[in-house]
Amino acid sequence: MREAMAAPAAPHAVTQAVPFVLPANPRILVVKVSSLGDVVHNMPLIHDLRARWPGAQIDWVVEEGYVDLVRLLPDVARVIPFALRRWRKRFWQSAIWDEIGGVRDALRAQRYDAVIESQGLLKTAVVARVAARAANAPIIGLGNRTQGSGYEPVARLLYTDPVRVPRQAHSVRRSRLLGAALTGTAPPEPPKFFGVSAQSLHVEDPIWAQLPARFAVCFHATAGAKKKWPVANWHALGQRLQADGLMMLLPWGNEAERRAAQEIAAGVPGAQVLPRFSVMQGFGLINRAEVVVGVDTGLVHIAAALCRPTVEIYTATWRWKTEGYWSERIANVGDDGVVPTVDEVWQATCRVRGTGN
Repeated sequence: MREAMAAPAAPHAVTQAVPFVLPANPRILVVKVSSLGDVVHNMPLIHDLRARWPGAQIDWVVEEGYVDLVRLLPDVARVIPFALRRWRKRFWQSAIWDEIGGVRDALRAQRYDAVIESQGLLKTAVVARVAARAANAPIIGLGNRTQGSGYEPVARLLYTDPVRVPRQAHSVRRSRLLGAALTGTAPPEPPKFFGVSAQSLHVEDPIWAQLPARFAVCFHATAGAKKKWPVANWHALGQRLQADGLMMLLPWGNEAERRAAQEIAAGVPGAQVLPRFSVMQGFGLINRAEVVVGVDTGLVHIAAALCRPTVEIYTATWRWKTEGYWSERIANVGDDGVVPTVDEVWQATCRVRGTGN
């Protein structure tokens, strides 16, 4: 089993001998299917592979709902949709098995020189194994569980080259260390995420035609109840934003979140509950916002990856695991079991915007 590479003294410094013999322009498959934040945090791996092999063909297997997201990376040649979430709801239907067969055929149609499986689950390890089979390609995957992340040890049995990474490894660095095991090149900092097109994506979408000139987007919703920030705190923050000339805009994704947005808006003069929008439409909103404030959730991680002024609020998850560390325009407040105060969040919004308190 390989050990993860140590941080380099200089970018791109080779820190160990590499037993992999790959062509000058290798074909590499990356397997990372979900969730939204994890897919975003896997993107720097693609840039690392491209930096090592400028002529490489890099493909990615991802959940079908994130296909358009991955297509924002110009360095990904082919995106292969994976729909297990939908398949398992109707697994008895012949049409579903036809789809599964289609994915299998798509994986086998390409003779990959290497496969990197960064999810660490049995289902994704099986996908990697199917893809590697045609050319007996090496499969690089996680060799151990990292703190706070899903991991199924049985997946390790399907890797040819499991890689041990630090137990406390940031989501971005964990994937990049797997790539470093293949490239022999330690990941340079800061990490890169989206292509240039993402900076203007959907900015002029008709859904945003009536947005105010200055606003803050507040992503209050999350699937985990413990990850939420108290409504009273959102009220107090929204009032400060309003006094500073920023309208508070509140997104939502389901009926319960819409009601929560309405509850927050009721305590903030001028606050607006937005219409429902897609992840891709969210780029236009994020790119036009003066600041994005939100709990530990996927769209907030997109804002951080875009290096927009972003405040990430942590209340019940480890900050070190997903915090944005690659730009001074990102602030991280709170931690697991440490709920940040309104003053802390407000000061962070002023800091990332470059304004006074």
